[in-house]
Amino acid sequence: MSILVNKSNKVICQGITGRQATFYVERAMTSGTQMVGGVRPGKGGIQHLGLPVFNSVSEAISETGADTTVIFVPKEGAASAMLEAIEAEIPLIVCITEHIPVLDMVKVISALAQDKSDKSGKSRLIGPNSPGIITPEACRIGIMPVEIFRPGSIGIVSRSSTLTYEAVSQTTDNGLGQSTCIGIGGDPVHGVNFVDCLKLFREDAQTEAVVLIGEIGGSEEEQAAEYLKECDYPKPVVAYIAGQYAPAERRMGHASAIIEHGCGNAVDKIKRLSEAGVAMADSPVSIGSTMSRVLR
Repeated sequence: MSILVNKSNKVICQGITGRQATFYVERAMTSGTQMVGGVRPGKGGIQHLGLPVFNSVSEAISETGADTTVIFVPKEGAASAMLEAIEAEIPLIVCITEHIPVLDMVKVISALAQDKSDKSGKSRLIGPNSPGIITPEACRIGIMPVEIFRPGSIGIVSRSSTLTYEAVSQTTDNGLGQSTCIGIGGDPVHGVNFVDCLKLFREDAQTEAVVLIGEIGGSEEEQAAEYLKECDYPKPVVAYIAGQYAPAERRMGHASAIIEHGCGNAVDKIKRLSEAGVAMADSPVSIGSTMSRVLR
């Protein structure tokens, strides 16, 4: 059983009565996720999808014992929703919302840092602009399509939603399956990063090997390479870096996918990861075959 998310997670949804939230919460419930309630200020006391709705996260936790929240709140209120969840000390926060202003996210990350210093790190944030996290046939928190997932031994962590699904498809087609898949989000300011996820996968008995999907921009892939090299990581890692042919100084797709002043380019990321012992896939369609080769 995965230690990241599993059948024991009790999940609430902030923004539960919205159209997008309704669609994905209903799909999560049919796929086995233990949804226990929702939060919508001013709607407390009603039922939605057969679930109780509360006015606040702290009330929802008190009444349901929830340990996880998924946020489907529009960008104008998403930061406040995350701050409320952090204040309520819920262990896992997954934010799907995209286009959240950077300054709003700075406040959220500052609150998380304060949370860690004062409360032993009560909350962990995945996202924003994330497809979520899933352990196949156990727990789905977010918008990932359950149909392409199969239970298995490969942990996947990715900045790109689309390439996440390609990595899942590749590992499924190669008969490996997935232990847990985490979309960390493509925004420049976000919660858990590659190093955080690698540490979690290191401690997860179900995970035999890890796929890391990075892209141009930022330095998180380089930080992951440094961590892997320094700690002598005990599990095989396969990586793919998107954006190898992207022009410098131009934003490509994600808000953080931009090469500036020679930093964050694909060549350097590939070089650093290779030097750390990571097996690099030369294209998205070779992720599964590369992992099969490494495991053999």
